[in-house]
Amino acid sequence: MDPLVTPAWLATRLGNSKTAILDATLPPVGVAPPVDTYARYLDRHIPGAVFFDIEKLSDHSTSLPHMLPGAEEFSRSMGALGVGDDMDIVVYEQEGVFSAPRARWMLRTFGARNVFLLDGGLRAWVEAGHPTQAGEVRIEPATFEAKFDPQAVTDFDQIERLIAEPRQLHGQILDARSAGRFSGAAPEPRPGLSSGHMPGAVSVPFTELVAEGRLKPAAQLRELFAAKGVRLDEPITTTCGSGVTAAVVALGLEIAGARQVSLYDGSWSEYAQHPRAIIEKAG
Repeated sequence: MDPLVTPAWLATRLGNSKTAILDATLPPVGVAPPVDTYARYLDRHIPGAVFFDIEKLSDHSTSLPHMLPGAEEFSRSMGALGVGDDMDIVVYEQEGVFSAPRARWMLRTFGARNVFLLDGGLRAWVEAGHPTQAGEVRIEPATFEAKFDPQAVTDFDQIERLIAEPRQLHGQILDARSAGRFSGAAPEPRPGLSSGHMPGAVSVPFTELVAEGRLKPAAQLRELFAAKGVRLDEPITTTCGSGVTAAVVALGLEIAGARQVSLYDGSWSEYAQHPRAIIEKAG
């Protein structure tokens, strides 16, 4: 199943009660003043779209950002939004490729089968001449029965074993942060965290997977991963700063043909402050 859909495909499904459309735009990191993406949603969105607030839908019992909530909590939240686990669910963002893949990953990790990303997002929708609307959208509650997939998520203990035994586990760690943060030359945006990387990790900045606001085609993604020595037929774990752009790399891997991909949910925000963490930097 192709995870990407076109504006034309989505346009034929507007108003269909079995299709849920979600604006999953997070504010870009490091931009001042912060961008109010919810206000932008209220100003203009695809007709019938509801706002999938990744911040609000995360686990707030931990200080770590963007962690997955519990299955019951996620079920209640999705049901209240009018999103059913049996629906065709289309996620998009207002500009570029940054946070919508995280929303798609969350939904799939909790058992939704048919979850797609709108190729090109809202910009592509508008450029194709399709209508938009303003204001909040309310949809009749739906039933979402979350079924957590443990294979989709990696925790610190698993990362630690993967670092210690990479050959035995046949595992690979792909880091979606910028090259500067990976090498240790640039600081982390979150105070108190050292930059650098996990031993054995491969730097795959998520921005390298994107061109003109869209994910690159499958052939180009395969070339990119091959150039970095990534083996698509072996297990891969993606990581980033807080688990958001790791989902961009995970989606790129899926499109390229990888089938054994998990995401380290705590990512660098957890790893860098863990007492057992080993942090490497470029010479």
